[in-house]
Amino acid sequence: MKICVTGGTGFIGSALVLQLVNKTEHFVVNIDSLTYAARPESLASVSTHERYHFEQGDIADQEFVQRVISTHRPDWIINLAAESHVDRSIDGPGGFVHTNILGTFILLEEARNYFANLTGEKRNRFRLLHVSTDEVFGSLGDKGLFTEDSPYDPSSPYSATKAGADHMVRSWFRTYGLPTLISNCTNNYGPRQFPEKLIPLVITNALLKKPLPVYGDGQQVRDWLFVQDHANALMAILEKGQPGRTYGISGRCERPNIDVVKGICSILDNRSPDKTGNSYNDLITYVEDRPGHDRRYAIDPTRINEELAWAAETPFEEGLEQTVEWYLENVDWWESIRQEKYDGARLGTITSPD
Repeated sequence: MKICVTGGTGFIGSALVLQLVNKTEHFVVNIDSLTYAARPESLASVSTHERYHFEQGDIADQEFVQRVISTHRPDWIINLAAESHVDRSIDGPGGFVHTNILGTFILLEEARNYFANLTGEKRNRFRLLHVSTDEVFGSLGDKGLFTEDSPYDPSSPYSATKAGADHMVRSWFRTYGLPTLISNCTNNYGPRQFPEKLIPLVITNALLKKPLPVYGDGQQVRDWLFVQDHANALMAILEKGQPGRTYGISGRCERPNIDVVKGICSILDNRSPDKTGNSYNDLITYVEDRPGHDRRYAIDPTRINEELAWAAETPFEEGLEQTVEWYLENVDWWESIRQEKYDGARLGTITSPD
């Protein structure tokens, strides 16, 4: 297969591209605009591979998307291009509307025009998979799980733009017959994640001996999914999923944020103990909660478990150890980010306009 992966230089995208190039015979076209969170060095090991090609550009650029699709004639398109950090969406929602809504619209339209001219087996196997988030469903109470039928109730500009994109993808299937699929996943973690998200921020702050910020009381619950398990799920959906169907992807690993932070501290106390003898727990600092912060997310993955025979394989504690170890072994990767692109400062606080 020839597969176009949008956002393939980002965190989830790079994990998927590495898997596709290293473990399959598929040809991969990585489409990425290389925004602040893109890390081309994450794909250095495959950058010259004969089954890998990179196209730099914005999925909201119609001429660019048209050229890439018509040139490469993909069998599958996986849309991972997105602005994804909730705090940044509070500070600047416009960029999220541009990529997550306008970009998805342009991609759908160019895929529709391309699909209309396909024939035979090429037409039969074409798929467009839109990768989304559990945040579109809003916040859960203490009990229960989101399912593919949960009502949409987004709380942040980020989740609202992803919800809008989901609705467009579903309507392009129903109205135009474009063979689309949607996945909604829980919080991803693992190697090569840009250090503005909770786990890599805590790891890198700890190693720099900086405060470890915990929003509110730290009891917000997230359902964690190791990034490699997510990549495997996306492949299962493309290979065996039914067009028009939505699949919830979950690691079944619910943890309060404060427990995640303390778990990282415990691993670092063991793997990279502070020379003063202090615990990294001493760096934990409770800060004012994020505006509109959802209390709990968790997805029921029964549909993808039963219909596509996929299940997450990585226990959270094992995946967290692997993640911490990767950041310990790849200091150059994240130090350059902290020095040049993101210093760990708090984002997403609401201030009065001047």
